[in-house]
Amino acid sequence: MATRLQEIWGQTVLVEYRPGAGLTLGADFVAKSPPDGYTILMAAVHHSIAPAVYRKLPYNIAKDLLPVTTLAIVPNVLIVPASLPANNVQELIALAKARPGALSYGSTGAGTAHHLIGEQFNEMAGTDILHVAYKGSAPAITDMLGGQITMMFDTIPSCLPFIKAGRVKALAVATAKRSATLPEVPTLSEAGLAGFDIATWFGFMVPAGTPASVVEKINRDALRVLGQPETRAQLLAIGADPVGDTPAQMGERISSETLKFKALAAKANLSLD
Repeated sequence: MATRLQEIWGQTVLVEYRPGAGLTLGADFVAKSPPDGYTILMAAVHHSIAPAVYRKLPYNIAKDLLPVTTLAIVPNVLIVPASLPANNVQELIALAKARPGALSYGSTGAGTAHHLIGEQFNEMAGTDILHVAYKGSAPAITDMLGGQITMMFDTIPSCLPFIKAGRVKALAVATAKRSATLPEVPTLSEAGLAGFDIATWFGFMVPAGTPASVVEKINRDALRVLGQPETRAQLLAIGADPVGDTPAQMGERISSETLKFKALAAKANLSLD
């Protein structure tokens, strides 16, 4: 995005990495930056989760940041070892109910999207599948293949090589729509958990107070980049589905997700501070 926006804007676009604290450090920096359109946050689903798992955030996502557009969605997929005697979601649920508390799911860390997707799955499926937190996707997949955990939710780019190699089975995606990368894999809604929709997404946000005309320009130019065949091909190649929505639509996504994540975190008694 930075390279192509640089071409459109005719000026240098610097990418500054500010990781840490569930990506809230970068969000806080942008929230406190001048509202002139020159500082843009690469926001993500993590920023919808943060208000649910951190009690003392130094910024308020609803008041201090403005949505611009969702750039892409990276579907999360439910995967199990090829050896597991469950070939679809309903068979997995039946297995979990037959052995309450015996099955487990791995996540990329406590309070991550993959953790909360598992909580949502348990709630909607009526199962009691134990959560096991890992530091990233790779160790979780390794343990799943080794039989230490039963299943996990992961982004498609991370687990696609294992799916293609036949080492894991993809039972469903956690998004409202099927993935363009794995079109043969049903959604959890199609598999019987109606309304299930938690996606890993990325998009632009700017400081509150940024003029509407500036927000509209960034939105318009971002959509122009997303419309370029090369951009779409690059995103699809890594398992990301291009989006390009309005500021209002992105705002609705964040608001509804934040409410959902707060409820899930409260039920799981989850707090990271």
